[in-house]
Amino acid sequence: MPFREIAGHRHLIELVASAAARGTLPPSLIFTGPEGVGKKMAALALAQLVNCPTVPRAGEADTSAQADIFGLIDTSPSQAAAGSGRPGDSARLEVDACGVCASCTRIARGVHADVLVIEPGDTGAIKVDQVRDAIERAGYRPFEGRRRVVIIDEADRILVEAQNALLKTLEEPPSASMFVLVTSRPDLLLPTVQSRCQKLRFGRLAPGEIGKVLMTRYEYTESDAHAAASMADGSIGLALQGASDEFAEARDAATGMLRVVATASDPRRRLDGARALLGSGSDREELSRRLRALSSLLRDLGVLLARADDRWIANTDLKPLLSGLVKAFEGDRAVRAFSAVDRALAALDRNASPKIVADWLAFQI
Repeated sequence: MPFREIAGHRHLIELVASAAARGTLPPSLIFTGPEGVGKKMAALALAQLVNCPTVPRAGEADTSAQADIFGLIDTSPSQAAAGSGRPGDSARLEVDACGVCASCTRIARGVHADVLVIEPGDTGAIKVDQVRDAIERAGYRPFEGRRRVVIIDEADRILVEAQNALLKTLEEPPSASMFVLVTSRPDLLLPTVQSRCQKLRFGRLAPGEIGKVLMTRYEYTESDAHAAASMADGSIGLALQGASDEFAEARDAATGMLRVVATASDPRRRLDGARALLGSGSDREELSRRLRALSSLLRDLGVLLARADDRWIANTDLKPLLSGLVKAFEGDRAVRAFSAVDRALAALDRNASPKIVADWLAFQI
């Protein structure tokens, strides 16, 4: 899909598109960031951009505004976080692929002659033969497009021998070729590989962005989308890993517990809250999911208490309910509760009894 259809990463995508339009895009790149935030999708969108016949050739686009992709290299954490833009913002792209021409559709289908995607094989590694084949193909002039693009997904799985074989090509790629290494673990790449590539860091997505994608592309209901997005830790991939009804049930249980303990001082009422969180069973994985949902709700309470931008609330559909609980969590109670949930999750990991964990937590919040 073109850049304009990618969720989040507004600022990063704008600068990459501008650099491509001006012909200043580095030929060897590393796209890094958390799993499931759209790094590979962005690499394919870049391949579409540099090969789409509707896009002006580099240097022919309007250059009235200056942009330098090198400003994105090795960004600080605060800058990296800004890479996703604010929820609801849309990219203002100088150029973008059309997404519908023969070249764009062939790239999307993975059958374009000039776009090679390398992935780990059955052994879970990317071997030297795969890399040498890509290097050889990159040395030829483009067959049907403007540039050959080699995308190496999960690049941290390239064997050391294969990484060494790649060094010279990364340092001096053929003029009509470019390499994009996609990884969530860049530190596993050899320092010599990293030094030959410009690193672009993708941040986590906002819950609103994830929810919108789940509803428009995967036909989630609004409630299920909000529930999944709130527990996805900024990753569409993580949101899609669990069943939507599991996320919704976990959030319902967490909400029930929070409503009970918010104003309850009677120990019996607090134990009722523990039972609401635990449910009818004592499944460790299910309780862990409910605790993560509870953590998300408490984080949202913190946003409301701080009077921060409401667009950063993960559970936006529950804002009226959460607003009604704000008074009960004034002071440092929300922070202490958030910390208690972390300790409860750690206790579950150490094989503590789910019932004991739920009962303990009910008296900590």
